[in-house]
Amino acid sequence: MIGLIFGDTDFPSEILKRVKKIKHDYLIIDLSKSKKFKKDKKSYSVSIGQFGKIINILKENNCKKVLFAGKVNKPIFTKLKLDFRGIYYIPRVIKASKLGDAAILKEIIKILKQNKIKTENSLKFNPELTLKKGNYSKIKPNNQDKVDIQKAIKTLNNLGQYNFSQGVVVRNKKVISIEGEGGTEKMLKNSKSKKFKNHGVLVKFPKKKQDLRVDLPTIGLKTLKQSKTAGLKGIVVKSKQNVFLDKNKCISFANKNKMFITVK
Repeated sequence: MIGLIFGDTDFPSEILKRVKKIKHDYLIIDLSKSKKFKKDKKSYSVSIGQFGKIINILKENNCKKVLFAGKVNKPIFTKLKLDFRGIYYIPRVIKASKLGDAAILKEIIKILKQNKIKTENSLKFNPELTLKKGNYSKIKPNNQDKVDIQKAIKTLNNLGQYNFSQGVVVRNKKVISIEGEGGTEKMLKNSKSKKFKNHGVLVKFPKKKQDLRVDLPTIGLKTLKQSKTAGLKGIVVKSKQNVFLDKNKCISFANKNKMFITVK
């Protein structure tokens, strides 16, 4: 039995398909905004502040392992529904939140570990959703693109204080936009250029000191389309440290639009 702690994005649905296909016992802790898994008989709709309820659900079902997937928005702590365990644990989570979203997840993982519940890698059931080093499109980065890529990687490596940043856009050696709390979509909207078409790169790497079991950068067809609208030429992700959805559709889109998909 595994506990699937799901937020938003399409990644959780891919995991659920695979888990059902291999007939692995599961239950869902649904933390998504829209409660998208409410129709599943094995799904429990819970607030992130109800630690007691979450731990009880897992223990009652003899569930000693969990897997996190999907985006869970940083909660407004004053509006959280708390149970007794939530009241006990929430000060730790609030303290961690000051360091960013990744720190919140790390603290929740620690709390689960103290209750003898192990956190598995998000890609445990879907290793095919990550990519190895290489170029996956017909177009390859030219020398100018490579300069932009290196500038983007260096920028991400120097962003210790921006704990939520997994992405950066660089065009013509200039940092155009850095991912903030609004996520990749907002960053790409801010990167749109009327002057430049098919110039610049989006680099999505895990956060510094990130727990690579959870919250990996996710790329999909939507990201490619948004990058095209922003006038970018390509996307770069980290080898085996990403979630890449709709791979074949993404490669086809990149080829049709003379874009590159590169894995470092």
